[in-house]
Amino acid sequence: MAKKVYVGMSADLLHPGHMNIIKEAAKLGEVTVGLLTDSAIASYKRLPYMNYEQRKAVVENVKGVVNVIPQEQLDYRPNLEGFKPDFVVHGDDWKEGVQQKTRKEVIQTLEQWGGKLVEIPYTEGISSTQINKSLKDIGTTPDIRRTRLRRLIGAKPIVRILEAHNSLSGLIIESLKLDGGIEFDGMWSSSLTDSTSKGKPDIEAVDVSTRIDTINEIFEVTTKPMIYDADTGGISEHFAFTVRTLERTGISAVIIEDKTGLKKNSLFGTEVEQTQDTIENFSEKIRVGKKAQITEDFMIIARIESLILEKGMEDAISRAKAFVDAGADGIMIHSRRKNPAEIIEFCNKFRSFNSSTPVIVVPTSFNEITAKELGEAGVNVVIYANHMLRAAYPGMMKTAKSILENDRSHEAEKDLLSIKEILELIPGTK
Repeated sequence: MAKKVYVGMSADLLHPGHMNIIKEAAKLGEVTVGLLTDSAIASYKRLPYMNYEQRKAVVENVKGVVNVIPQEQLDYRPNLEGFKPDFVVHGDDWKEGVQQKTRKEVIQTLEQWGGKLVEIPYTEGISSTQINKSLKDIGTTPDIRRTRLRRLIGAKPIVRILEAHNSLSGLIIESLKLDGGIEFDGMWSSSLTDSTSKGKPDIEAVDVSTRIDTINEIFEVTTKPMIYDADTGGISEHFAFTVRTLERTGISAVIIEDKTGLKKNSLFGTEVEQTQDTIENFSEKIRVGKKAQITEDFMIIARIESLILEKGMEDAISRAKAFVDAGADGIMIHSRRKNPAEIIEFCNKFRSFNSSTPVIVVPTSFNEITAKELGEAGVNVVIYANHMLRAAYPGMMKTAKSILENDRSHEAEKDLLSIKEILELIPGTK
């Protein structure tokens, strides 16, 4: 009877190193590939370019592979304990780094039935990281970018989105990554920061075409998905054309709020006159938008202002039910309170009857709660909606004031990015 061999892999960017591992594994017996799911991969690095079914179709057709099964987490133990292979085959590059602990657990698990870990020497000159970097340098397409938000929501316990108002802020979001693979998953095109960066009031004074020009500039140097802030979305007939424009550009989702009239920032609450749309009218706008879209990937997210306008929790829940029934792909619930209690209450009530529709929050006011805690409360996406622009303004003001006060730039230099760092930050500058 042939020996049982288990190979765990993500197989997103299949290269000669992977093929060599499968070839060597096949010499030991019948190879079963434990293919990491999107959520398993996203737990320690970027979301794979291909989804699970696409990767499975590729691996099943590799010579030497007898079977492909899902591996639901980075931890091999559940699959190993069920399959009890004679051998686990892996590249020797996991002796260091994020998978070092996983390797140790594999060895301990195999010892239970006398199994053995076989490690194949790393294939020189081949690196998934380098291939991934090359793909980022090439860029992405609108179709690929548009699909990524839905996949991220399906794969990650919480999706982190940060505001980008120009290409430089987009580049920071694209490239910043902490140890352990923690990074921002996408960008938010805010009507507030887009208007402010252009020196205009936040009253929808910047039209869709102008905002799309800015987004195209950001998209030229980034690959991550974007959510678009469309304020009220305008009248339904105009919103249909906005949806088609955003979808064609490669934007993943649009958020529209259930208010009417001239745009006024929600954080003013009841301090200024703000009118909430009727459930019937806003539901119809959602239906018009959904009918206008062409792809299944694009998302229309309904933003509920009931808590901002002090209409009460039951009004917010009633609207959430109606807007989902009208076709909304997600619900954004907003609050201007300093603690997240009413947001948590909304999530609890909403999740009692709806476990699948994504919930989005913008914790500008209730900013002490972490993204992880929001995820545990039932939130899927957290948007940090204006922080990049708010960070930029104080820095620029401080520098300008220092130059005037000292009649030279010497004193300001300690707070500035060096020219060398700028040259290294922007791809293609050197």
